[in-house]
Amino acid sequence: MTFTPPASLTAAIARSERIFAQAAQQSADARGVTRMAYGDSETRMLALLEEHAGEIGLQTGSDPAGNLYMTLPGADRSLPIVLTGSHADSVPQGGNYDGLAGILAGMAVLESLAAEGFRPSRDLAVVAFRGEENAWFGAQHLGSRAALGLISPDALTSAHRSHDGMRLDDCMRSQGVDPVRLTSGDPFLTPGNVKCYVEAHIEQGPVLLQAGIPVGIVSGIRGNVRCPQASCHGEYGHAGVVPLALRRDAVAASCRLVTQMQSFWEELEAQGHDLVLTFGKLHTDPAAHAVTTISGRVDFSFEARSHSVSTLDLVQERMLRLAQEISDACGVTFSFPKWTRGQPAEMDAHLIQSQRDALQVCGTPFQELASGAGHDAQDFVAAGIPAAMFFIRNANGSHNPDESMEMDDYAATVAALLHVLKSESA
Repeated sequence: MTFTPPASLTAAIARSERIFAQAAQQSADARGVTRMAYGDSETRMLALLEEHAGEIGLQTGSDPAGNLYMTLPGADRSLPIVLTGSHADSVPQGGNYDGLAGILAGMAVLESLAAEGFRPSRDLAVVAFRGEENAWFGAQHLGSRAALGLISPDALTSAHRSHDGMRLDDCMRSQGVDPVRLTSGDPFLTPGNVKCYVEAHIEQGPVLLQAGIPVGIVSGIRGNVRCPQASCHGEYGHAGVVPLALRRDAVAASCRLVTQMQSFWEELEAQGHDLVLTFGKLHTDPAAHAVTTISGRVDFSFEARSHSVSTLDLVQERMLRLAQEISDACGVTFSFPKWTRGQPAEMDAHLIQSQRDALQVCGTPFQELASGAGHDAQDFVAAGIPAAMFFIRNANGSHNPDESMEMDDYAATVAALLHVLKSESA
């Protein structure tokens, strides 16, 4: 049986197209779009969303972090709310769909439900979070973490905007947000007042595109283990006179570590582990390297991501063991001065089943996959609130001006999101 979306949903998706176009126009940069976290362009984006929310009869308001809420009131407003949405900012010269697609998907659902006369048992709301992107302040998910009580007072004064050095708390004040309110009193969003959070987001990767599948269900958001400033120390020498047995070549040793870790990744993947590894930086010292010089130092970064803590443990242990073995063999020393960890976030099993049911009712093919990128949804998990995510297939990746999305894939996701939100708020 083929699912036929109601006329109200078709009309709501047409509104989404108009908002996408308006957002692209008002956020246009030299290339792509720029919606600066806690900047004027992000504030203009929120104003555009609030204008459309008013046109479809939603109640609007904000929290102490300046996040925008657009609400379809429920019969019992004292009950914990059902929340959907995503982030309103973008990276510099990024794409128009990252974050915005999830906000507009939620708005389309609420517009359709309101037009059909549906009254939820509890408030059903769309949130547009500020400051999700790491690019602006070197800290991610500022709006959602602030609303959930997961941000420290120090973060507001220690973070500085990347392009002009302006402090985060001063940027907030410039947009009418009082940073003092963020760290005083109870969090705005808690397990006591939020039943669940369901976020739609473009995938940002190639998995759904390569599989020919329009919609994904996110099983979890990968955690990570990172060493941002690792290094290998050998001995500089004349390239023409030092034989192989006497070399302490930092480049050769570093390359050996990279290739052996790549082989280990292939082994773990063949065993069914969820894992991605990246040596994002790897370079010699420009002041000391030369065509005729054996390099005595290589600086590099390392990152592993997985939704399994045990897999991350395995990777870190192997990395350190291989580094020691290569040090002994090559006469070099590896340094890993600071490791950091980000915990995985598992999506809620009940909500995942609700997503499966919705996509099956709609007749939409789907795939379940882990998210390698971070999202606001993981902060809800950290705060003890059930969360789930839909991925929308998109081409050309993300965080770039060529990011694209087919409206048919967006519409399929909105239809499934409608079923989930209606079920959770009935």
